[in-house]
Amino acid sequence: MNLIILLILSLFATPIKKELVFDNRTYEPEIKSVQLYTEKREVGSQLLPAVTQMNQNDLVLEFDDLRNDYNRYYVRIIHCQYDWTTSSLRDLDFMAEYNEFNVNEYAFSSNTQIPYVHYRFNVPKVKLPGNYLLVVYRNGNKSDIILSHRFMVYDGRTSLKQDNRTSGALTLRSTNQQLNFIVDYKRVEIINPFGSVHVVIRQNQRWDNARFNIKPSFVREDINQIEYRLFDNDKFFTAGNEFRFVDFRSINFPGQNTDRVDKASLPYHIWVQPDASRVHEVYSQYPDINGQFYIENRDNGNDATASNYVDVSFTLKAQELEKAKIYLVGAFNQWIKNQESQMNFDPATGAYQNTQLLKQGWYNYQYLVEDNQLSPNHFEGSHFETENFYEVFFYYRPFQPNADLLIGYFPIEVNGR
Repeated sequence: MNLIILLILSLFATPIKKELVFDNRTYEPEIKSVQLYTEKREVGSQLLPAVTQMNQNDLVLEFDDLRNDYNRYYVRIIHCQYDWTTSSLRDLDFMAEYNEFNVNEYAFSSNTQIPYVHYRFNVPKVKLPGNYLLVVYRNGNKSDIILSHRFMVYDGRTSLKQDNRTSGALTLRSTNQQLNFIVDYKRVEIINPFGSVHVVIRQNQRWDNARFNIKPSFVREDINQIEYRLFDNDKFFTAGNEFRFVDFRSINFPGQNTDRVDKASLPYHIWVQPDASRVHEVYSQYPDINGQFYIENRDNGNDATASNYVDVSFTLKAQELEKAKIYLVGAFNQWIKNQESQMNFDPATGAYQNTQLLKQGWYNYQYLVEDNQLSPNHFEGSHFETENFYEVFFYYRPFQPNADLLIGYFPIEVNGR
């Protein structure tokens, strides 16, 4: 009788309202391992940013739904301004076809402890360069959103020359990185560069600490050049440290930084080797993937539908910071600091802990602190020698169309190996 009552109540239950966020988000806990990247014929293409050139048509979306039933998902695309607010353009202004697409490519997982459906979608071409938000929703209901993800399309009408001269306080140079550059726009007519041009810089594909609307230092209209010298300290980037990592591409033979595996529980439970603060350690060089993650299965074939989801526990040995919040972040959770990513202090072990449900692979991560007095890198440290990947986005808003067009994209490796 109780089961019948629950079924009746579920029929009349008010559905949870989902509010679209113009950022990389999932809106249901069953949606996992979201990746939107530029597909290339090379190893590690899943690590590439969701940025492509006009007419390339090589962006791919992949994600898992931890339900063993196929859902009919649809995609629509929203054009955005440089600051990720929606533009006034109509769909026909930037799309060549009706703005609703079926996610037709899917496959069921095989012999996995948690069943799931893996979806794949090739992003359609757009007619204008700029910022775009891809939105996936269920059964044609645009309010039943399951995920949103940013991507950028650019044309190559500008060029960039990097200026490696440093400026600013000497004490900041040991922990920060500064980007100075000159943009050449001889191939495009720009009217009023101070008002119509916007520059955004992000570090390691992160939006949570990106620098928006960086103003030019000098404009040379006689030679069509704009110079950016980031004198202000708030335009510096904290260099940070090389990312921590864990390798559980194989559960039978776990890789580096995996402490132990419990196969008695379902799903399997993996403990990462306990971490400690690195703030007082000297810089140590080792390869990382700049905070990203990639899916790989070395146990029974490197197939997207054969990899298992496992509970992964992270431990940070540190004294309790009573007023601070510590978060476990990386590309795997879109750098979001919320209840799911917050580390909880266990007085019995004298350590912070957090458990995530993750798909087999290689993961970069770090611990960020949220406090009025402490640095976010309180446990990580910061060194100017750290290898980081930067991207400069150069936008121009003409009179027609009245929208920010991405007319320059420039990846920059600092301390590249």
